Amino acid sequence: MDQPRFSDRARYWRSALLPGMDMVTAEYYEHEFSPHWHEAYAVPVIEAGAEMYAYQGRRHVAEAGTVPVINPGEVHTGSRAMEVGWRYRVFYIPVGFMHHLAGEIAAAAQPMPWFPVDVIRDPDLAKRVAHAHRLLEGLADSSTDKASAGDFPPRALSSNDPPGGDPLAAEMALIDAVSTLLVRYALRHPDADRPKADPPRVALMKERLAADLTEPLSLTDLAAQVGLSAFHAARLFTQATRMPPHAWRNQLRLQRALASLRQGAPVAEVAAACGFTDQSHFTRHFRRMFGVPPGRWQAGNAAPR
Repeated sequence: MDQPRFSDRARYWRSALLPGMDMVTAEYYEHEFSPHWHEAYAVPVIEAGAEMYAYQGRRHVAEAGTVPVINPGEVHTGSRAMEVGWRYRVFYIPVGFMHHLAGEIAAAAQPMPWFPVDVIRDPDLAKRVAHAHRLLEGLADSSTDKASAGDFPPRALSSNDPPGGDPLAAEMALIDAVSTLLVRYALRHPDADRPKADPPRVALMKERLAADLTEPLSLTDLAAQVGLSAFHAARLFTQATRMPPHAWRNQLRLQRALASLRQGAPVAEVAAACGFTDQSHFTRHFRRMFGVPPGRWQAGNAAPR
């Protein structure tokens, strides 16, 4: 019997066990993620179907049982690789947590961890990541403070999960999954070894782009900041970040919008404060990156009151 295709729905939430970490359970069929990046490590586990994504200049296919890690700040896309679509669970793990845990494991200061470009095909790791995600989702479902997140109904705990949700077991499973990922696959951050054309100028352009997200800014003005022509500034920035300056700035706007949405600010106010021309412009970009409209994301990520 042919497998029915997945729908387009996602459920975002957070856990008090690790402040700053977002999690999502989602399935997609028609939705395609436009090029975007995250400030955190994206650690997904594909549960069914398969996802195709562009990353580091190549196209990859992540099938069920794989862990296609995306490093922070790295541009990538996402779409179905099978007719049915794909279903996955994702951790968005803060850089600070990952870096600190790497040092704890090594009992010494470590460089920022970096993970391979290729899809990680490790059934044992996939099982650990999925187990930790399910336990944390179970805690969110049983919490009296949680806001129902998106389209997915509360998930029933399986026979392998502690009854009623056990924070101790959930946190242990999270540490186990992330430390296993680090021990088996972490590499040294490539920036120290990979020559770049002009990192100080790129850093200055990023600083100017981020200084005031509502400021109208031309490419000529941005280029003047670093003493280059508009053409050379655009080429330098795009080579370093894999995004032209305007697209990179829109991604930053979306990242900065999350805190205000989480605090319950109206979507229209958040859109204006982050420099989007109007709410529909904001919503269009937000959905391309997160797979849901900002109002639905906000419903599942409201700060506890």
